[in-house]
Amino acid sequence: MKRVKIYGAGSIGNHLANASRAKGWSVDICDIDRAALERTQYMIYPGRYGKWDNAISLYTNETVPVGGYDFVFIGTPPDSHTRLAREVIKERPKAILVEKPVCSPSLVGAREMYEEAAAAGVSIFVGYDHAVSKSALLMNKLLYEQAVGTLDTLDVEFREHWGGIFAAHPWLSGPADSYLGFWGRGGGACGEHSHALNLWQSFALASGAGRVTEVSAELQYVNDGSVDYDKLCLVELRTENSLLGRVVQDVVTRPTRKWGRVQGAHGYVEWMCGANPGIDSVIVGLDSGELTATDIKKTRPDDFVQELNHIEAVLTTGDVGASPIAIERGLDTMLVVAACHKSSAEGRTIEIDYNRGYVEGALK
Repeated sequence: MKRVKIYGAGSIGNHLANASRAKGWSVDICDIDRAALERTQYMIYPGRYGKWDNAISLYTNETVPVGGYDFVFIGTPPDSHTRLAREVIKERPKAILVEKPVCSPSLVGAREMYEEAAAAGVSIFVGYDHAVSKSALLMNKLLYEQAVGTLDTLDVEFREHWGGIFAAHPWLSGPADSYLGFWGRGGGACGEHSHALNLWQSFALASGAGRVTEVSAELQYVNDGSVDYDKLCLVELRTENSLLGRVVQDVVTRPTRKWGRVQGAHGYVEWMCGANPGIDSVIVGLDSGELTATDIKKTRPDDFVQELNHIEAVLTTGDVGASPIAIERGLDTMLVVAACHKSSAEGRTIEIDYNRGYVEGALK
């Protein structure tokens, strides 16, 4: 039986705990706040999954065991991720899963975390679960096979009012009560909904367009003295092979729209998360008039089981670097997030120099 330690007893920690238990793994959850552990046991977990699982052990950060775990999952606020991950690397688990975004836009600790993990032989993944959903993997396959020919453009949107986040965290009265209300901590539309940026990058790589090299963004910030976040993030991206496209992320749209579309030389492919309740869809439309739609049924808990299945599979094959949620991909996304804020602040296009690694100096 695999042993799992989870840092953070919030929403993501509960999702990962449930997915781990669905796979028959042993789970320990820890948090700095005893009240958070009580909410997990008496409110969040039984409210979502029907009843509390007595096989899950709860600890404070000070009392949780150190070492002996196969996997460690970090579901704390983004500005604590690199610090915790660097401590966990010393325990030498098989893998660490860090919730997205992998760090704050300052990129503090990112390079050190990456280098220390590589030196220790510890694989790190980043929790962009949408990128390894069955629908997104199908989209990647179609793009890799050039099902619609060479790409002309690529658009991805994650437009979602964050009321759903606060509904899942009823102990928070609003964005000011957590990192969500502060872009510098990894919150706001650009950080919290960076699934769209990550998917854009994943689809671009699958198509052979390469990594993002130029970022031009305009962000609309809310700063009233109690919060400082971006509610709207509009981004234009260009890749190494000159693919040009667009990403939109916000925390204001109702109903939610999680959507992507590529236009190719011979047609289009469209990806929709939650196209209908409990269904993701991938649609291929060819210029010949042929139309193919694939619907994939899933629940929200399924997303996390799928993510853990993916991690297990790539660890078994040893092809970790090819994973859409490998640490390299998560850090590439973080460079784009940082570039978005820099571009908006300075009113210019930001270039990314990957030779400089995962530090602010990579943004020119």
